[in-house]
Amino acid sequence: MRAIMCEVFGSADHLVLAEIEKPKAGPGQVLIRVRAAGLNFFDTLIIQNKYQFKPALPFSPAGEISGEIEAVGDGVDAARLGQRVVAYVRWGGARDYIVIDEGEVIVMPDGLGFNEAAGLMITYGTTIYALRSRANLQPGESLAVLGAAGGVGLAAVEIGKLMGANVIACASSQDKLDLCAAHSADELVNYTEVDLKLRLKALTSGQGVDVVYDPVGGDLSEAALRATAWYGRFLVIGFASGTIPKMRLNLVMLKSVDVLGVFWGEAIVRDPNGHAQNMALIMDWVARGDLKPHIGHIYPLEDTPKAIASIANRQAKGKVIIAL
Repeated sequence: MRAIMCEVFGSADHLVLAEIEKPKAGPGQVLIRVRAAGLNFFDTLIIQNKYQFKPALPFSPAGEISGEIEAVGDGVDAARLGQRVVAYVRWGGARDYIVIDEGEVIVMPDGLGFNEAAGLMITYGTTIYALRSRANLQPGESLAVLGAAGGVGLAAVEIGKLMGANVIACASSQDKLDLCAAHSADELVNYTEVDLKLRLKALTSGQGVDVVYDPVGGDLSEAALRATAWYGRFLVIGFASGTIPKMRLNLVMLKSVDVLGVFWGEAIVRDPNGHAQNMALIMDWVARGDLKPHIGHIYPLEDTPKAIASIANRQAKGKVIIAL
């Protein structure tokens, strides 16, 4: 079978397309024919050995997949054969076949395509955990989303709206903001043209924003923190800018702000019931047509290095998918 392999740590240019042995399902496992794999910012880090998870070489990138169950191991109901499923696999998704535990797959809603489904688990899972489980976002509250046209950013715009928030999409160009507007953002802020703190304050009548969703880091983080409201919540999602900010704790103290870390990959292990509830809500929104993942670009398997490079260079808008 084909697989994109990281054989040495480095940039996406070091990834290779290889032929490897097809795996077999063991007890309690299922063999999935991968039809699509979703890429995320952490894929740019994991291939450089700079992410929290550090798989042994060689490995494949791509932490989420969609596909069909082709074979089952001992102890798994044969009725699962042929099921269309999605799964979070941490890494290893950029290949034709993958074996995972039966309990880690979720059946896809009817009518959802493989490409769209492959982008559901990480971006939407992370975002609903952040907004629902961590920030307890309430209807009528204001939500400022930094990097709003990226994968998790656009998910935050969409889920924030579904949860009843007034969503302020913040991005670095007009075309990115246009994409956010098409996904129902209430307000748009180009932080390359205006002072982010002052604009967020102005859009909230001087009160500041209730929740900040920050997957970017860098200089934007402090500006957004300065624009939070009393009892505001600041969600630390990631650091796409490449810079981990050093936050001024006096700013946190003066407004009684909660700074909330969002490590979804560990949270789903520690709280599987909460994860199941969040994903059930996501799947319900998808089934009703209220939520549909936006795909920025679809690449064939052999172009995975180009796909990851587009994320690293911050060229991607929406979800980046590998179609197999």
